[in-house]
Amino acid sequence: MASIVFSHQKTQFLPDINEKIPHKTSTQGTEMEKVDRERAKRERIQITTMSAEEIAQFRNSVVQNLCVSMLQEGFHLSFKEFFSLLQRWKADRLAAGPDSKLWLRRSLEEQNDKLEMLKEQLSRAEAAQRADQYVEVYECHLALAKFFSEPDDMWLREHFYQLSLKAAHKIRMDSSRREAEANANLAHLYLERGDLELAQDHFEMFHQLAVGQSWQDESGNTHQSHACGSLCRVYTLLAQKQLQCGEYQVAIQLLKQAYEMSKGADDKKTEGEAAYTLGLAYQSTGDQTTAKQFLNLFMEISTELQDMESLGRAYKAIAKSLESEGKINDAVEHLQKYLDICQESNQLENLQDAYMCLGSIHMSIAQYERSSEYFIQAFEMACRLDLYRCIQKAQVCVGNARAHSMLRAYTSHLQNNRPSNICILLSWKETRGEVPPDDV
Repeated sequence: MASIVFSHQKTQFLPDINEKIPHKTSTQGTEMEKVDRERAKRERIQITTMSAEEIAQFRNSVVQNLCVSMLQEGFHLSFKEFFSLLQRWKADRLAAGPDSKLWLRRSLEEQNDKLEMLKEQLSRAEAAQRADQYVEVYECHLALAKFFSEPDDMWLREHFYQLSLKAAHKIRMDSSRREAEANANLAHLYLERGDLELAQDHFEMFHQLAVGQSWQDESGNTHQSHACGSLCRVYTLLAQKQLQCGEYQVAIQLLKQAYEMSKGADDKKTEGEAAYTLGLAYQSTGDQTTAKQFLNLFMEISTELQDMESLGRAYKAIAKSLESEGKINDAVEHLQKYLDICQESNQLENLQDAYMCLGSIHMSIAQYERSSEYFIQAFEMACRLDLYRCIQKAQVCVGNARAHSMLRAYTSHLQNNRPSNICILLSWKETRGEVPPDDV
C-alpha cells in the first residue's frame, strides 16, 4: 500500500504585521481632510487676532483703550471732550501744587468706572446730536452730572450741568421746561459752593421760566413754589452778608424781596421766617414800629403752625423792640410769655436764655433783687445743661446784680462813718453775706 504523503503547511489566522497593506483612497475622505485643514487654519487666524486684541487691552491703559475705541467708532467730538477733561484735571492739579488737597486726591485717570461712564454717555450724546435729538443729548449730560455726585467731582458736575443747559436751549417742544430745570440744577450747585451771585442769576431765570406753569417735581411740588423758596433763601443769605458789612438799607431791600418770594413758596414756615428776619433788620436800624409789624406777623404764623420754638423767638424779639421804645412793662410781659412757652415745651436751652433776658431787663430798671433771682436760675440751668460759656456769663451777671443790690446799704454805712457802721462793714467783709440796712 502506497503511503500517502501529506505536505505539512503552517496556517496563519492573522495577517503579517510586517506586510504593507495598500492604502485605499476615497474622494469622501480627501474632502473631509481638506475641510478639517481649512477649519484649523481659520481657528488659528481667529486665535491669533483675539490674542492681539487681548494683548492690547493689557498693554495699554484704560484711558488709551477708551480713546482708541471712540476714534474707531467715529466719535471724534466725544474723544475731544474726554481728552480735554483729563487735561483740565492735570492742569488744575499742577497749578494747585504738591501742598494742596487736590494733589492728594485720586486722579481721574485712575477711576475706571468714571472713565467708562464718560465714554458711554459722551458717545450717546454725540450720536443723538448728529440726529438732532437734543432731548437725548440733554438726558445724557444730565446723567453724567448726577453720576459725579462726590464732593471732589463738583467741577465735573458743574461742567455737565452747563452742557445740559446748552442742550436745553435747543429743545423747542417742552415749553422751556428742561431749560428751567437746568437753571435750577446749576443754581443749587452754586449755592452749595457758596457763589451766591451766580446762584441768584440762575434761580431768577428758573423763576422767570416757571411762573404760570403747572410743572411739578417728583415730590409733587410745583417748580414755581420751588423757585420762590430758593430765591427767598438766596436773598436772605445775600442780605446777611450786607448786614455784616453794615449796609443796612441794601440788606433790607434784599430781605423785602425775600419776603415777597416767600409768599409764593406755598410754605407758611418759610414766610414766617422771612418776616422774622426782616423784622430783625428793621430793629437793628432803630425802626421799631416797622419791626414790630413783621415780628407780630411772625408770631401769628407761629401760633397758627403751633411752632412753640418760633413763637418763643417772636416774643423775645418783640420784647426787645418794646424795651427800645421804653415800654418796659410790656417788654417784661412778653419775656414772661417767652419763659412760659419754654417751660411748657421743655426747651431747656431757650429757658436758660429766657432767665437771662428777664434778669437783664430787671437789672436795667434797678430791680436788683429780682434780677439776681433770674440770673441764679439761669446759672443753675446752665450748670444742668453743661453750657460752659453760659455758666461763666451767668456767674458774672449774678455777681453784678448782687453787688448792685448791696450797694445802697453799703454806701449808707460808709457815709455815716460811725464806729457801729464800720464794724458792720468789717463783719460783712469777713462773712460776705447780706449788708444789713442802716437803721439810723
